[in-house]
Amino acid sequence: MLFNSFTFFIFFIIVFFIYWFPLKDKTKAQNLFILISSYIFYAWWDWRFLALIVLSTLVDYFVGKLLSLELKTIRRKLLLLISITFNLGLLCYFKYYNFFIDNWINAWQSIGVEFNVTSLNIILPVGISFYTFQTMSYTIDVYRNKINNSNSLINFSTFVAFFPQLVAGPIERASHLLPQFSVKRIFNYEYAVSGFYLIVWGLFKKMVIADTCATYVNVIFDNYENMNSLSLFLGAVYFAFQIYGDFSGYSDIAIGISRLLGFDIMQNFNKPYFSRNIAEFWRRWHISLSTWFRDYLYIPIGGSKGKLIIKLRNVFIIFLVSGFWHGANWTFVFWGLLNALYFIPLLLLNKNRKYLNNLSINFNKSGIANLLNIVSTFLLVVIAWVFFRAKTITDAFAYLKRLILDLNFSIQYLSIDRYTIEIMILLLFFVLIEWFSRNFEHPFVGKFKTIFLATIIFLVIVLGVYSEHSDFIYFQF
Repeated sequence: MLFNSFTFFIFFIIVFFIYWFPLKDKTKAQNLFILISSYIFYAWWDWRFLALIVLSTLVDYFVGKLLSLELKTIRRKLLLLISITFNLGLLCYFKYYNFFIDNWINAWQSIGVEFNVTSLNIILPVGISFYTFQTMSYTIDVYRNKINNSNSLINFSTFVAFFPQLVAGPIERASHLLPQFSVKRIFNYEYAVSGFYLIVWGLFKKMVIADTCATYVNVIFDNYENMNSLSLFLGAVYFAFQIYGDFSGYSDIAIGISRLLGFDIMQNFNKPYFSRNIAEFWRRWHISLSTWFRDYLYIPIGGSKGKLIIKLRNVFIIFLVSGFWHGANWTFVFWGLLNALYFIPLLLLNKNRKYLNNLSINFNKSGIANLLNIVSTFLLVVIAWVFFRAKTITDAFAYLKRLILDLNFSIQYLSIDRYTIEIMILLLFFVLIEWFSRNFEHPFVGKFKTIFLATIIFLVIVLGVYSEHSDFIYFQF
């Protein structure tokens, strides 16, 4: 059930009506209803995988209860190990089993040893990387005594399966979201309107920007051997906008839907393509995952403290794990490695925390420097996205090699629905909107917001790509 589908529209209308009218002021009943609705939402893809969510929920709920009763350190560590092993075990089996088996076989075959081990036809459950990390962080925080364990199985189950952010985040923390299920929700008109604005803006990002770019990206990446430098450069840039519009669009819709139900979930993107270096980019991109790895992996292994060799090791670990989290393919690992290589010079020069202020560009030396930094950072990110999008590392290198060496910058006709000039104008329009609204969570501000809102809705209706198969990219992760 996709956010940009008519099916979901009907589903949410029903959920919204029942939640705020028959169940108004009945917090426990509302929570149970959200839980049932979330399970229906998830079962729309494949009901069989509901068992995994339920099992993960039960394991961490009871581990949390036992942690609250246990005082001995060794037993507490054992309980935490049970939670981490179970969740990572689920993730590794469904997401990485075939990857490890295939690479194990290929490694031995390279030295002439044959193995009679076959891969399995394993289906990747939608959202497993998100909900396992969310529930695992709960037990870690209970273990660290940062939060109290939940005494309500319904509330905890709803926290794990909350449908707006279940399949592609943001990855919420129990300390932030879980307490919201214990308090009475009162419908707030202004809060709901802000949620509606985010939904509209998210649909524009997904249906107009991301899905339009996707029509070009698919053709260019699938036929890169026949494309000239200009087309390959545009294909890489289009993918940068596709993945941003797709993923940040999902996050905006998820936050907006949550607000319509009276919940607050965390911001996941903060205009990342206006970053002035790669460190700032990672503070603005997929914030819920970046902060998760920071708090539960990077800092525990030492972070940026200690000897230089330890700092470098930790940077490579965090980026390689982040890359591998995205999928069972060496392209993601190399993407993570490339981002680590981008980050290392900033760490060595102590500039990784340089840009913490809000961005502004003035017509002076500093403003020009900021603009150049934004452009250069964006180009570095675009290069890395080629490895993220390519089917193999070999394809990615061949793509970049042809881009650099072909040196043919004529416009190639692509036999798809939309044309080069149209998408360029559309992306320029999008960048300008993002820039002028960079200090706000959505662009519907100021005295002309109603006119602008109507314009965006019109563009979604006229230019939006309507397809039952236009999945969100991060559903595969």
